[in-house]
Amino acid sequence: MTPPPDPASLRGMPLFAGLDGAALAEAVALARPRRHARGTAVFAQGEPAAAGHALIDGRVKIVQTGPDGQQVVMRFIGPGEMFGTLAIFTDGLYPADAVAVADCVELSWPAATMTELMDRHPAIARNALSIVGGRLRELQNRLREVATERVERRIAHALLRLVRQAGRRVEAGVEIDFPLSRQDVAEMTGTTLHTVSRTLSAWESQGIVESGRQQVVIRKPHALVAIAEDLPPVPRRE
Repeated sequence: MTPPPDPASLRGMPLFAGLDGAALAEAVALARPRRHARGTAVFAQGEPAAAGHALIDGRVKIVQTGPDGQQVVMRFIGPGEMFGTLAIFTDGLYPADAVAVADCVELSWPAATMTELMDRHPAIARNALSIVGGRLRELQNRLREVATERVERRIAHALLRLVRQAGRRVEAGVEIDFPLSRQDVAEMTGTTLHTVSRTLSAWESQGIVESGRQQVVIRKPHALVAIAEDLPPVPRRE
């Protein structure tokens, strides 16, 4: 059985911003902690949205499957982020799969409990609304990219978003600090695995990125920004 976390672990979460120690302790006491091994499902698309979730450790991938079987990676969830909660207040069904891409620890609150917490602590409801608004803006930007940008720019934008979310400085540059396959990138950008592989291979030959074994390192972040923003190429240093 997974032991409950220290209430202080919620303090940095946007969902619980502004709550005092007593409110954080209450939220932790009502939560259900669970561990998920890499590759396992936290919940599945179409299931009843029985709970809201917050990630304590690890990484979760949100993947939506269309009627034709085509998959889209909607978002990667990192520590401190909520997921699956909006479904409680809409049609009551999870709109996508949540899959652990690394060993994870998450907290969940049954739907009725989450509603009670929001009633007793309106800051939670306000924070949830703010988070949902930010996610909506991100999805709008991605829709605009798919509709108006050439594929190289879409791929560059996707990698830069992941760098901001989970970038880690390493000797070679900035590493996206969780397993990321080329198929994941294709599903994030509305293109094919072949196109992503061709693009990343070209960038590797230019020394912009380095990829392999589901790890991606951005060796020249400024060059990737230039591609994303359609700026003149960064001149090579002799």
